[in-house]
Order: sequence, then structure tokens, then C-alpha cells
Amino acid sequence: MDFYGFGKTPATKPLTLYDYADGVKELISAYGMKEVVLVGHSFGGRVAILLAATLECVKAVVLVDSAGMKPKRTFKKTLRQLNYKFRRAFKIDVSKCGSEDYRALDDVMKITFKNVVNLYLDDLLPAVNCPALIIWGRYDKDTPLYMAKRLKKGIKDSGLIILEGGHYSYLDDYGTFLAVLDSYFRDICRQK
Repeated sequence: MDFYGFGKTPATKPLTLYDYADGVKELISAYGMKEVVLVGHSFGGRVAILLAATLECVKAVVLVDSAGMKPKRTFKKTLRQLNYKFRRAFKIDVSKCGSEDYRALDDVMKITFKNVVNLYLDDLLPAVNCPALIIWGRYDKDTPLYMAKRLKKGIKDSGLIILEGGHYSYLDDYGTFLAVLDSYFRDICRQK
């Protein structure tokens, strides 16, 4: 799936996570899908959590190094935020503030980025009523392992597999990833 602003489909206006979820719903509807299994990595995992909590046709979800959990407050992050607020208050250049990913975005996607990353899905986890497989890289620095454990605790029918990798654990340990995914899909098919 080509999300707006991520691939060849441009974002023509600022979007929210709900806009992205609506795009997936449109795709499900256009193909007449009655039962779906969502697999989402990072941002895609964020969208998958929202859909699994709100769509009845989602029969299972696989969250791979998923975003969406509220991060722990760190001293370093607090300093970065204070620096940004100070610079804005005194009209000092803020173009070097924010992550490298954020600075590389156009103006529309910068607003979209803020809309998405400032929406936390922790409160939606109890509404995920389908099986969830959580696959995570042990050394993920973008979405640390504590987030996977929080997902596991918050989604009642979930399992956690930890791979030897980072944020792109499915690439870092692709052999194990593919074997786990294959086994999970076979298990889902047997339950029918």
C-alpha cells in the first residue's frame, strides 16, 4: 500500500492518522475484502492499531516495530523541546530543530508528521479484539522494546516475538521474520 506522501501518491493537504486509516478502509472496500489481516511496520503499525481497534473485518494484525505508543519522557527530549520553545520565543532560527526525517519533509508533510506523531494509541489497545502478533527488534532505537511490551500488555490476545535486529527487524533477521509470519498465517488459516 502506498500511503499519501510516502511513495508515489503525494499528499496535497495536511493529513491525520484517521485520514490514512480511511485510505486503507477505501482499499478494503474497493477490493470487496470481508476479512483482512493487517501487517504494519512502524507508521504502518500505527495505522494497523487504529484499524484493528475500529474495524470488524480485521481478523488479525501483525505489528512490526510499530509506532503509536507514548514514549517515555527523557531528559534529552525535554532539553530539545525547551531549546525549540526558547528559539521560537526569541525568533531564533529553528530550521535545524526537529529530527532529520522531519527536516527533510515538505511543508504539507511537516504538518502531517506533527498530526500523526502527537497522537498516541495507548488507550485504543483494549479495543483491539483480534489476535495480534507483535514482532520487534531487540535493538530498536526508534520504537524501543518497552513499547512492544506495552502493546503486549494492552492487547489481550497478543504474542511477542523478539528478533535480533533494530527498527527494521524484518530485514535484519528476515529468515526468522518470514518463518514466524508463515507460521502465524498458517495458524490463522487453521482456525477457520
